Amino acid sequence: MKYLLTGGAGFIGSHLSEALLERGDEVCIIDDLSTGGIENIKHLKGRTGFRYVLDTVMNRSIMIELVDEADVVLHLAAAVGVRLIVESPVRTIETNIKGTEIVLELAAKKKKTVVVFSTSEVYGKYNGTKFSETGDLVLGPTFKGRWSYAASKIIDEFLALAYYKEKKLPVIIIRLFNTVGPRQTGRYGMVVPRFVQQALSGEPITVYGDGKQTRTFTHVKDAVMAILNLVKHPDAIGEIFNIGGRDEVSIEGLADLIKEVLQSPSSIVHIPYEKAYEEGFEDMRKRVPEIGKIEALIGYEPKCDIRDMIRDVAEYQKKRGLSSSL
Repeated sequence: MKYLLTGGAGFIGSHLSEALLERGDEVCIIDDLSTGGIENIKHLKGRTGFRYVLDTVMNRSIMIELVDEADVVLHLAAAVGVRLIVESPVRTIETNIKGTEIVLELAAKKKKTVVVFSTSEVYGKYNGTKFSETGDLVLGPTFKGRWSYAASKIIDEFLALAYYKEKKLPVIIIRLFNTVGPRQTGRYGMVVPRFVQQALSGEPITVYGDGKQTRTFTHVKDAVMAILNLVKHPDAIGEIFNIGGRDEVSIEGLADLIKEVLQSPSSIVHIPYEKAYEEGFEDMRKRVPEIGKIEALIGYEPKCDIRDMIRDVAEYQKKRGLSSSL
């Protein structure tokens, strides 16, 4: 099989590329390196069946050729990270919506399967115990830039499902919940690599807000296996799937756990949201997925716990050098 990965030089894309190559598939990556990095895929250079294109999905002429050559498109290219979203809302909205529109339009011409990567952010301020694929999506007001990313991803989902229903394009939508592992950086606000870097350096671990907000985390290895199993399952077409972990932890509790696992002397300090991001910033108080749907279809079962994730991120940062992990 031939796979095209948009945004493939990013954290998740690079791990997907590895897994595909290891099982004998051909992989082509297109990435403008705006948030990804060539260092994520340099170890793949020279591998049979691998190539990459340094360009943007907005380049239609390039995308026409690449989509035509692929059997499956894994559309990961997007603005990512809370900090980038707050600081660059225009880029966030345009990249996420326009890029997805181009991918879907071109794939529809020859009915190429497209996996659209969405996010747990779409659930917004929903207060249910767990976030279900059939549950309501509740966002804040439009003058809060925090919600522009979620809104753009909701449009992506609507657009993908419209192409499926109207043009019979095979699409699968995946909502990722806080995926963590080697090659992820804290540059754009990702909490685990940021906390790990601070703990390894002996710096204060900076918790934004009161720290009572809760999350579940997923090791990238578990996410990759789930994604690849969904792609090959015919009943996944036209459906939305959460991919996430089971164990809910507060951000304050995460900081304590990282201190413990890494035996760090770092203190834990709290920083108000308005100092970390912007005045009036709103956060999701909890982010816990219902994963029964993906369990039933492919037998998904997360294997790695949060301690495994902390150790793997720490080992990666030690090898790479702390200064480059930010």
